[in-house]
Amino acid sequence: NIGQNYSAPSRNGFEPFSYLLRALDAQRLPEAIREVRPQVSFYADLREALTRYRKLAADPDLQAPLPSLPWRRLDPGKSYSGLPALTHRLVALGDLPAGTRPPQRYEGSVIDGIRAFQFRHGLEADGVIGAQTFEQLNIPLTQRVRQIELTMERLRPMPLERDKRMIFINIPEFMLRAYEVDDGMISDRLTTKVVVGKAVETETPLFDEDMRFIEFSPYWNVPRSIARKELVPKFRRNPGYFYQQGFEFIADDGRVLRNFSSTNLNAVLRGQLRIRQRPGPENALGDIKFIFPNNDDIYLHHTPGPQLFLRPRRDFSHGCIRVEAPVALAEFVLENEPDWNTERIIAAMSKGESNRMRLGTPVPVVIGYATAIVKNGGKIHFFHDIY
Repeated sequence: NIGQNYSAPSRNGFEPFSYLLRALDAQRLPEAIREVRPQVSFYADLREALTRYRKLAADPDLQAPLPSLPWRRLDPGKSYSGLPALTHRLVALGDLPAGTRPPQRYEGSVIDGIRAFQFRHGLEADGVIGAQTFEQLNIPLTQRVRQIELTMERLRPMPLERDKRMIFINIPEFMLRAYEVDDGMISDRLTTKVVVGKAVETETPLFDEDMRFIEFSPYWNVPRSIARKELVPKFRRNPGYFYQQGFEFIADDGRVLRNFSSTNLNAVLRGQLRIRQRPGPENALGDIKFIFPNNDDIYLHHTPGPQLFLRPRRDFSHGCIRVEAPVALAEFVLENEPDWNTERIIAAMSKGESNRMRLGTPVPVVIGYATAIVKNGGKIHFFHDIY
């Protein structure tokens, strides 16, 4: 089960039971059902994909697992008895053109088909069939049907059309989309990679809230749990890390203590002091923070460690969401603020002095969970169910 906390949209007096009774009386039940479906375009795309995958799941040739690999991985140029079945599967799934013939060895267009398959399934598209790719190739299509059905159900309560300008973070895809809604049609303005909360340990919660603030050159107020479990032990092992990374202690009365001592560390463990990191190149939040007040204290921010965005699976955070393209996101969020152009945004991020601004027009943010999405010209993409 995935806990979600989406604000219930206005019902405007809508009562499902009465609505269905009226539709039955008027003999227009199919039309009535169509009218209450989510009107966003990718919901309709998933309906088409669901119809297609139900047909594929009924094909007996696609139900059987592929023959085992002769090696731990299948590299280009190697022989494999399962090439005819593999080619047939890639053609049926749309990763190879119709009529593609199986090669004598693993080479040529079949490798291109595997790369396309890997890309659609959130894997590194290297063309090598390793354990993960082979596992994904052998997932029963009945399971893919169920995956699409679950995604459609999860999309129903998500308020993806609550405003004309929205931000949607899809956790298992590790992607953020900033988009505009016009008559039920979604136009992407920005798509960027994100890092989300680590599976099992520090999962990012699902909810929707309005982004109301941007903080340039932010302080990082370290959560007490992170301070006790991670930073205090690290400081004891290496006191120099406290100064190198720009940390300081904060008392309950607001006093700032910049001297490192075991006494101050013990006060942190007793809850008498907090730890804060000053703005700067080492700050864990990077140089910008996007704030949508919520009970879980989740926010979007940049990071001084961009190397994690190179990984296909990106659940590494303590729950907050790191953004690969913060300037582009700030441009979208501040689009209706005429004084905030790209140059001013970058200057504020680089200044090194914390500055929080209130947005004149809040931007709704939805954190959702969809393991099947249609994109890239009608191709369906599946993502690992990390939570």
